[in-house]
Amino acid sequence: MARRGARHGVVALKQDHLTRRLVSASLEYTSEVMGLALRDSAYSPNIRERMDHSAAVFTVDGRLLAQAEHIPVHLGSLPWGLRNLIATCSKEGLELEEGCMVAANDPYITGTHLNDVTVAAPVYSDGRLVAFVVNKAHHSDVGGVAPGSISMKARTLDEEGFVLEPTYLWRRRDFVRAVVDGLAKASRSPTERKGDLRAQVAANVAGAKKVRELIDKVGLRTFELAAEESFERSERMFARRISRFKRGTYSAQDLLEGKHGEDITLRATVRVTGAGVEVDYEGTDAQVDYPMNAVLGVTISGAHFVLRALTGSDIPANHGAFRRVKVRAPEGCILNPTSPHPVGAGNVETSQRNADVLFRALSGALHGEVPAAAGGSMNNVMMGGERRGASWSFYETIGVGLGGGPAMDGVDGIQANMTNTLNTPIEEIEKSFPLMMTRYEFRPDSSGAGRNRGGSGLVRSYQCLADGTVFTITADRERHRPWGLDGGLEGAGTRVFLRRGGRRTRRNTKSTIVLRAGDEVEVWTAGGGGYGRPLERPSAEVREDLSNGLITQGEARRDYGDAKLSSTASRKPSGTEK
Repeated sequence: MARRGARHGVVALKQDHLTRRLVSASLEYTSEVMGLALRDSAYSPNIRERMDHSAAVFTVDGRLLAQAEHIPVHLGSLPWGLRNLIATCSKEGLELEEGCMVAANDPYITGTHLNDVTVAAPVYSDGRLVAFVVNKAHHSDVGGVAPGSISMKARTLDEEGFVLEPTYLWRRRDFVRAVVDGLAKASRSPTERKGDLRAQVAANVAGAKKVRELIDKVGLRTFELAAEESFERSERMFARRISRFKRGTYSAQDLLEGKHGEDITLRATVRVTGAGVEVDYEGTDAQVDYPMNAVLGVTISGAHFVLRALTGSDIPANHGAFRRVKVRAPEGCILNPTSPHPVGAGNVETSQRNADVLFRALSGALHGEVPAAAGGSMNNVMMGGERRGASWSFYETIGVGLGGGPAMDGVDGIQANMTNTLNTPIEEIEKSFPLMMTRYEFRPDSSGAGRNRGGSGLVRSYQCLADGTVFTITADRERHRPWGLDGGLEGAGTRVFLRRGGRRTRRNTKSTIVLRAGDEVEVWTAGGGGYGRPLERPSAEVREDLSNGLITQGEARRDYGDAKLSSTASRKPSGTEK
C-alpha cells in the first residue's frame, strides 16, 4: 500500500507539473490570439497589413507572463510601460476597476513614442483582480507638425502630436467618447484612429476572456503557481545559455546621424558575470532637441532583444527570461531623455543603433557567433495630404539587408532587429492613397562583401498623384555604413532620391518634401555588412549572386577578384550606386 501510495503521489506531481506547463502555453497562445484579433479588426493598413502592434499578458503586479512574437522594440517597453501605467493610475486615483480599460501614449510613461497607443485591461475573476492584458499599436498619425507625426521639425513632445495621459478609454463596458474623439480629431485620419482604438479594445476583450476561461478551468492557485514556475524555468534556461558567454567586460560604440549633420555617439559597456548581464551606457551623448531621443523603455527593449537573439527564442518571453539582465543609462542621455524632449524617431532609429552597439560589444563574448551589422534603419516613410475633400495619412517602414553571419549569408530585404513588421502590399497602397508604386526590388551592389555576404537592401519608389502631398523620410546609415565582422566589408549606405521633371536629385535621409503630382521618391535601403574575408567566398556563390542581379561585374571584380568570375557577363542594372 505504501509503495502504491508513493507511486500515486509521483503521478500526481507529474500531472500538476504538466498542468502548469499547459497553463504557460495557453498564456502564450492568448497573447497571439490578442494580436490576431487586433490585426483582423483594425482599420489602418499599418496595423491590418503590416501588423505594427504587440500584445501581452501580465500578473497583477506587472510581471510579464507571455508576449506574442510581434515587435522587438516592445519587448522591454511593454513591461516597463505597464508598471509605470499602474503606478500613475494609483497616484492619480484612477481605479483599475472591473470592466474598464486604460489608454495612454505618453512615451515617458508607456515607453515608446506617441504613435504607439497602449491599452491595458485589468482582468477580474470572481470579483478579484487576477491579471492584466495589454496591447500596443502604432497609429499612423496622431497629429503634430507633419503627417505621420515623426518629424525632425518637432522640438518638444507636444509638437510631435496628441499626448494622451493615462485615462479611461473603456468603462463599464463602453467607450469614453471624449477620449476617442480627442485622439481622432487630432489626427489627419480620424476614421482610422477610431477604428484602430476599437480594434485594440477588441483584442483586450478577447485576451481577458481567454484568461478567465483558463482560471475557471485550472483554478487561481494553479494559475499563480504556473506563473512562478514559468519564470523560474525561463531564468534557468537563460542562465544556462549565458554560461556559454566568455565572462568579462566588453565595450563598443556606434554613431547615429544627427539632424544637422553631426554624429551622435552611442557607447555601451556589457559585463558578463556568473550572475547575469549588466549593460551600462555611460559615455553615450546627451539628449537632443529633435526626435532622435529614445526613452528608457526602448533602450531596455534593445538589451532584451539582443540577448534573446543570442540565447535563443525558445526561452519563453516572460519576466524570468530577463530577470538577470540589468540596464543603466544616465538620465539626460539620448538613451534616457527627460520629458518633454521629443522621442518619435528614437523608437525607430536610435533603437536600431542600440542593437548594433550591443551586438558589436557581445561579439567579444561570443566570438564566431554574432553576425555583422544589419541595415540599421527602419526607413520610416510618412505621407499625407488631401484627397476628395478629406485628409489622409500613410506610414510604413522598409526592409534592409541582414548582416552576414558565421554560417550563412545575410537575409535580403527584410525588417531587421528592432522591427518585425510586414511590408504594405502595393495593391493596398494604390487602392487607399493617391500614390503609385513604380519600383520594389532588391538593390544591386548593396550587400557587404564577405565569406558570407550581407543581405541586399531594397529599392522602393513612390510616385505622387496629387499636388501638395507632404512626404517625410526618417532614416539613418547614410554616412556610417553597416559594419562587417571578421574581415567582412561594409554594406551600402542609405540613399534617398527625388525625381522631378526628368531630373533626379539626392535628398537627405531625414527630410520633409512637399511633392507635386508626378514627382517620384526613391528610397534605397542599406545592405548588411559582410562576415569573413571576401576572398574566401566560394566562386560558385559569387557567380550565383551575379546571375541573380544582386551584384554587378564591377562590384564582384573589386570585392572578390577576377578569379571568382566566370566568362559569362552579367548585365549591369541601371542606376546602381554604392
